[in-house]
Amino acid sequence: MASIQDIIVSASVNTLSAVVFLLAFAILRLQPINDRVYFPKWYLKGIRGSPTHSGAFVSKFINLDFRSYIRFLNWMPAALRMPEPELIEHAGLDSAVYIRIYLLGLKIFVPIAALAFVVLVPVNWTGETLENSKDLTFSDIDKLSISNVPPGSKR
Repeated sequence: MASIQDIIVSASVNTLSAVVFLLAFAILRLQPINDRVYFPKWYLKGIRGSPTHSGAFVSKFINLDFRSYIRFLNWMPAALRMPEPELIEHAGLDSAVYIRIYLLGLKIFVPIAALAFVVLVPVNWTGETLENSKDLTFSDIDKLSISNVPPGSKR
C-alpha cells in the first residue's frame, strides 16, 4: 500500500534524475566535439565548421569558455517564442512539431490539473466512506481516490 511518503520519495527521485539528465544534455550540447550530433542542420548549411579542423587541440573537444556554462539554458525561452517558420528553418520540422505538441499538452493538462486540485481533491478527501468501513485498511493517499465518496453521492 502506497503512502504519501512513498509518493514524495518517488517524486523526489524522478525530479532529481530529470535535473541530472537536463544538466548532462546541457553540458554535452556545449562541447565542440558533439556539434554534429546537436547541430546537424548547421553542418549541412555550412554555418558551423568541424571542431577537429580548427584551434588548439583541447578546444576541439572541450568548451573552455566557462561563461557559456552559466547561460546554458538561454536557448529554451528563445525556442518557445520563435515563430514556427523560423523554427523550422533553424532547427527542423521535427523540432517544430515537438514544440507544438508540447505546448498543446500544456494547454490541455494545466487546466485539467487545476480543476482536479480545486474540485476533486477536496471532494474525495472529505468523504468518509473509507473511515466508516469496518475491516478495511487504508492510507492517507487512499482518501484522495473516488472510493472515499459514497455511492450515489450528490457531491
